[in-house]
Amino acid sequence: MKLKSWLRSTCSSTNCISIAKEAIINIPPPKPNQQLLLLSDSSNSYSDIQSSNASSTSQDSTTFNSSLQSNLTLPSIPSLQKLSPETLNLSVKSLFITSLKPPKPANVNFLAINNNLLYAVSGSQINVFNITDLTFFDSFNNNASEYSSSGSIKSLAFCNGKILTAHQDCKIRVWNKRHQLISTLPTVEDRLRKFMLPKNFIRVRRHRKKLWVEHYDAVSSLAVAENLLHSVSWDKYLKIWRGTDFRCVESIKAHDDAINAVVVSADGIIYTGSADKRIKVWGRPFGEKKHVLLATLEKHKSTVNALALNVDGSILFSGACDRSILVWEREDSANHMVVTGALRGHSKAILCLIYEYDLLFSGSADGTIRIWHRGYDQRYCCLTVLDGHIKPVRSLVAVSEEMGEYSGDAGVGATKVFSGSFDGEIKVWKVMISSSIKTPHMSTQLDED
Repeated sequence: MKLKSWLRSTCSSTNCISIAKEAIINIPPPKPNQQLLLLSDSSNSYSDIQSSNASSTSQDSTTFNSSLQSNLTLPSIPSLQKLSPETLNLSVKSLFITSLKPPKPANVNFLAINNNLLYAVSGSQINVFNITDLTFFDSFNNNASEYSSSGSIKSLAFCNGKILTAHQDCKIRVWNKRHQLISTLPTVEDRLRKFMLPKNFIRVRRHRKKLWVEHYDAVSSLAVAENLLHSVSWDKYLKIWRGTDFRCVESIKAHDDAINAVVVSADGIIYTGSADKRIKVWGRPFGEKKHVLLATLEKHKSTVNALALNVDGSILFSGACDRSILVWEREDSANHMVVTGALRGHSKAILCLIYEYDLLFSGSADGTIRIWHRGYDQRYCCLTVLDGHIKPVRSLVAVSEEMGEYSGDAGVGATKVFSGSFDGEIKVWKVMISSSIKTPHMSTQLDED
């Protein structure tokens, strides 16, 4: 029985009641002119994204952690965390399984799953593990001197059987299924095609120009949808690449500061989150070839680090250095989306968000993972907190497991969670959620099984 089916049926329970809002942790305000810190290449340091040129400089981890303890908790936005597992008739159990340690310890910057393999980005290399038996499978981008200056890898995606990696050196690299490098974006052909015409160059600094198909600062995030690759960078640009030949087809100056996150809905709407504290919404009008700005979402008071969408794209979750996860819902009468409230509980910056199996997973600089579930009437419940990392949690992935076990009328669903941290480890967790009520939907599912 799938976790998704009975979670939805449980949401509508009339027995749900509200609980008191959780207390806001009072943390001393940051020093004047203190800037928000983002990630750098060193396993023991972090980088400060300057608003003027989005370049990185090293800082020690103590400075990073203190800066992320912002006093901004967005008090004007109501809390949506008003339910408990008990009021939803849910029983939640979490189990730590093991830690996966890459051969060369480094910051775990990103995790992704494809074809039963876990791809873990650690510094400048990608380590691959089998998620069934949790064994090490392969490692690449760590032997050839050609890649030694590429810097750390920030993100990873899959498109048309290819693996794409976003790098500190402003490039996107393309790998085949055997983990062999086959191309670097923009491709040589793409560069030569644009090189001859002066109009294809843009001014990036006072005495420096670059082709518009090139990023000129670290590529921070990738997203694939509708056979298109979307990349964002600390250079403030959003670029769109064709999935068939990986040619850059569009470049947009999207923000006034470094862009940290991009997600794309099933209907092609693009959301970008930036250090300028804004989330921007991009869409392509019917019959048009270029994307236009649909809306600017402004509620966060600090750097936006992470974005996630629910399955149908009607709900957007955003995480920032203000320690709050904002929940946005589509509203035709509003500016595309309206904020409905905030999810609070993390004591430091939100660094990563994923939405899987009707659950929202959040990772924070406080070293914990929280799992959230949407109940009825736009109310949310924090199902559990996974605590085990000693440094910030930077990336999360989750896979559903079919339990096939029932205790009386109680259905059990399990999710395996992988969390990557700056402590150099990937922790593996199992979260089991059971319902004590057998709903009509569950009865149908049981009959089918």
